[in-house]
Amino acid sequence: MSNRRKPMSDINVVPYIDVMLVLLIIFMVTAPMLTQGVKVDLPEVTSDPVHTNDNVDPLVVSIDSNGAYYLEVGADTSKPMPLEDVKGKVAKILAQTPATPVLVRGDKHVEYGSIVSLMAALQDAGAKSVGLVTENP
Repeated sequence: MSNRRKPMSDINVVPYIDVMLVLLIIFMVTAPMLTQGVKVDLPEVTSDPVHTNDNVDPLVVSIDSNGAYYLEVGADTSKPMPLEDVKGKVAKILAQTPATPVLVRGDKHVEYGSIVSLMAALQDAGAKSVGLVTENP
């Protein structure tokens, strides 16, 4: 009468659940920190999303509440620049990759004329269409 035990073939999933919950908490804490660019108070409008090519990152131009323009390309996005510099850099980027979508993030307190001037400059730089970024209400 030998008292042999059968090998146990169950998987202990408790450690996996613990790791998953820790990762979930980490991602929940870091996700709000991943927003890039200039702090802009976007207008809240119900609209359909713009469908873009997933292989090409959009070119985002921001206008803050003071009317300063920011081109969000590369690492240095926090430096305001004049409209002519934005137009020149956008023209260079669109000359290399003409399929790049162009988006405008305008603060809801900025003057309408500043947005229109920017959109006209972007079209002069070669943007076929310009999208406006908004928040869902």
